[in-house]
Amino acid sequence: MAIPVLDDHNTSSNLNEQQPRYRAAFSLLVSLFFMWGFITVVNDPLISAFKKMFNLEAFHASLVQSAFFGAFFVVSLIYFLWSTATDKDPINIIGYKNGMALSLSVCSIGCFTFWPAAQAASYPLFLGALFILASGITLLQICANPYAAIMGSPATASSRLNMAQGFNSLGTTVGPLVATLLIFKVFSGGAEATPEAIGYTYAIAGGVFLLMAIVVKLAAMPEYNNTIATATTTKSIKDYPQLLLGIGAIFFYVGGEVAVGSWLMPLMEDVYKMTGTEAGSYLAFYWGGAMIGRLCGAISLQHELPQGKKYSSMIAVSLLVFVLIYTITGVDFEQGAFVYQSLDLSAVKWYLLFMVINFGAFYLGKSQAARTLSIFSVVVILLLLVGVWGGQTELALWALLSVGLFNSIMWSNIFTLAIEGLGNLTSKGSSLLIMAIVGGAFIPAIQGLMIDKVGIQTSFLVPIVCYVYILFFGLKAQTKVVV
Repeated sequence: MAIPVLDDHNTSSNLNEQQPRYRAAFSLLVSLFFMWGFITVVNDPLISAFKKMFNLEAFHASLVQSAFFGAFFVVSLIYFLWSTATDKDPINIIGYKNGMALSLSVCSIGCFTFWPAAQAASYPLFLGALFILASGITLLQICANPYAAIMGSPATASSRLNMAQGFNSLGTTVGPLVATLLIFKVFSGGAEATPEAIGYTYAIAGGVFLLMAIVVKLAAMPEYNNTIATATTTKSIKDYPQLLLGIGAIFFYVGGEVAVGSWLMPLMEDVYKMTGTEAGSYLAFYWGGAMIGRLCGAISLQHELPQGKKYSSMIAVSLLVFVLIYTITGVDFEQGAFVYQSLDLSAVKWYLLFMVINFGAFYLGKSQAARTLSIFSVVVILLLLVGVWGGQTELALWALLSVGLFNSIMWSNIFTLAIEGLGNLTSKGSSLLIMAIVGGAFIPAIQGLMIDKVGIQTSFLVPIVCYVYILFFGLKAQTKVVV
């Protein structure tokens, strides 16, 4: 999908007159990024809850991710085929604002569908509700990402996208904690998770999505039309090896990230004997690590900043986000009331060490996308090996939780390297990369099969295959073989 530009018939050419409107609209937009990040990672506690609730084997529990990320592939493919066959962008026809309102409405329907699934205590109905919800999230991403890029000066497009992605990461950080408290304690009476507890949790989310759909529909947001003409070319997608290899890298990246996130909670419950809410709070370090890395990555790409200021800013941001993560993990729900008990600082010493290693990896990456991607891939492989072979130790657990720190920049680095040099085929190439998100439907399921055969800790060997491929892609990009 091509990035649209302002249509002079619909908006004023005076950028200064538009600034207050941009700020208000962008504030609303970033709340959408937060919400889809939040609802996506609720899948992780769902796997743990469904596994016990329906007495499922690991493979069958992994169908939660298959249903969710399968929708990304199906909806993106339909969108790609429709736009290709008609030579028209569906979102451009109805407008980005209407598209976002429609997407949020679909998300709301998906969440509300959890209620009848809960009443029937039906696992297949829960999976169907997840597919509907993910369909709305897919459409929302198709609308919101380019809308963030064009909302204002092209010179600051990357900055806006980085900020929006930061709010998305904030959602993925608090999502597991809030979801586990609601599902495992608040709505279940402090007992095991129940279908009704899941139904209530998603009913609240459905209400939030519906309210956001109404607000977006009624809000004064800039209208954009795509006025970019399609250029003719004799080349096709297959003439760009960097894209073809990049599709595989996105597939394995999403698959690896989701697989690790999916099975961390069951690992902490089964091997480390944590309760559901304890495991959910620790999971915030995994997803919060991605926020630390993404914000540091955004700073590292500010080439106009002096080196000293750049690195000091990265350290400051890392510590501030760590304090946020550390603070929210202390929230609990006991005897009908919320309570607060922070973790002992000594319990997170390994995570602080891996944050230092993360900073060192950025330094070695020298703000080069392919080089940084390769270094981060190597570190993730080593962390997974420590997690598998480190026994039932704190080091092994924190090694796995720290994978998020190094997943952080992989999506953006892979994406930019894959579409480099595509020209007017960038739109179609981007659509194919979005379809590759379907890796999140397959890799967790493969790891689930491994869990049923060899046990949960050993199963973390599966994501290593994903990061070996990403390392291969990063090395290829460094040698310019794929560009």
